[in-house]
Amino acid sequence: MCTSASATPAPLMLTSGATGRVNALLSVRALRSLALLLRGLVLVLLLPFRWGYVLRTTTTQASVERSAKDEKAGPVVVRVPAAMVPRRGSRDQEVLARRAMAIKRVGEGEGKSVREFSMFVTSRGEALFTQSWAPVSGEINGRYNNFARQLNDNGFKVYGMDWIGHGGSDGLHGYVHSLEYAVNDVKVYVEKVVAVNPGSPCFLFGHSTGGAIILKAALDPKIEALVNGVALTAPAIRVQPSHPIFGVLAPILSFLVPKYQIGAATKQGLPVSRDPEALEAKYSDPLVYTGPIRVRTGSEILRISSHLQQNLHRVSVPFIVLHGTADTVTDSEASQRLYDEASSVEKSIKLYDGFLHDLLFEPEREDITQDIIDWLNSRWPQDLDDLWEEIAQLDVGGVGEYILVWMGNKTG
Repeated sequence: MCTSASATPAPLMLTSGATGRVNALLSVRALRSLALLLRGLVLVLLLPFRWGYVLRTTTTQASVERSAKDEKAGPVVVRVPAAMVPRRGSRDQEVLARRAMAIKRVGEGEGKSVREFSMFVTSRGEALFTQSWAPVSGEINGRYNNFARQLNDNGFKVYGMDWIGHGGSDGLHGYVHSLEYAVNDVKVYVEKVVAVNPGSPCFLFGHSTGGAIILKAALDPKIEALVNGVALTAPAIRVQPSHPIFGVLAPILSFLVPKYQIGAATKQGLPVSRDPEALEAKYSDPLVYTGPIRVRTGSEILRISSHLQQNLHRVSVPFIVLHGTADTVTDSEASQRLYDEASSVEKSIKLYDGFLHDLLFEPEREDITQDIIDWLNSRWPQDLDDLWEEIAQLDVGGVGEYILVWMGNKTG
C-alpha cells in the first residue's frame, strides 16, 4: 500500500501473507493426504497408456465395421453442445465478488479523509486493486484506530496495493504463482506514485510477506533512489515449515500440484494477536484468505525468504524493522539479523517482548503506530512544525507531503 501525507486508514492491508500458516504445512494427516494425492496423480498419468492398449486391441475390428458404414454415410455434421459455449468461470466470479466488496468498503470511509480506488493493470494483463487515503482540508486531529488514518493525521497520503490473489485483485484467492510478479508490480507502482507526487518524500511499508516483497524491491538501486526509507513489521525474512522435508519437496510439489491446499480450513487460524476482537475480525473477513496455504504460495514464501537471508548485506536503504518476540509466523531473530548485517547507514530496530505477529492489531497498536510515525518524521529534512507553517504562509497546498506506499494482501 502506498501512503503519503494525508490519507485514510487501511485496516485490511495490515494482515499479510505469511500468516498463511507455512509452519503448519506438513502434519502427519497432511502427509497422508499428500500421499493419496500423489498416488492418484500417478494413476491419472498412467491412464493414457492403458487406454492406448485397449484401443489397439479393438482398432482393427472397429475400423473394418466403420469402413463399411462410411461407404453409405453422407457428409459429417458436427454439432456443438450448448454446454460447451464459453462462459465466465467460477474463479472470475469469485474475483468479482471480492472486488465488489473492496469497492464497497472504499465508499464507507469517514468524512475526514478522501478514500479512492483504482485498478492497476500489470504487464501480465492482471488487474490489481489499489486505493489511496488523503486528509480533507489538512485536518490533523482526532483519534483513529486505523493505521492509514493515523498516518493521514500526521500529514501522510497513503497508497495501497493488494497483490495478486488477494483482496480485490485478480487471481485465485490465496494463490501466488510467483512472488517475483508481486516484487515487479511494486516497483512499477512506486514509480507511478512518485511520478504523480513530484517532490514528495516517499516511504515504503510492508507487513509479513508484504515486508519481504518491499525489502526485495528496495534492493533494486532504481527503487532505492526513489524512496526515503522503508518501514517493516514482522517481515518474512525467515519462515520455517513445521517439517524440514517440505523445504526439499516444495519445488517439486509446487510444480506438480501448485494450487493444492495442505491442511484443513479453520475459522480461528493462528494466534497472530493478543486482542480477541482483532482475531475475530480478521478471520471472519471474507477478503482475508483463511484457508489452508496453497503449495505454490508456501514454496514462494520460502523462496523469497531464502533469497533475502542470503542478501541482507546488500540492504542499504534507510529502514526501521519492528517485530514481536513471541511471533510464531515469522522469525524475530531474522529481523535482528537484518539490522546487524544490513549496510544501511540509517537503520533502527524495535523488538516488542511477548508481542505476536500482527503488531498493528495488538492491544498496544497505538504505541507501535507512534513508533513508526516518529521514525518516518525523523527522516524529514527539517522540523515538521516549521515546515507546515512555511507551507501555510506560501499557500501552496500539497508541497512537502509524505508519500507512503503500503504493500498488503487484503483490502478493507
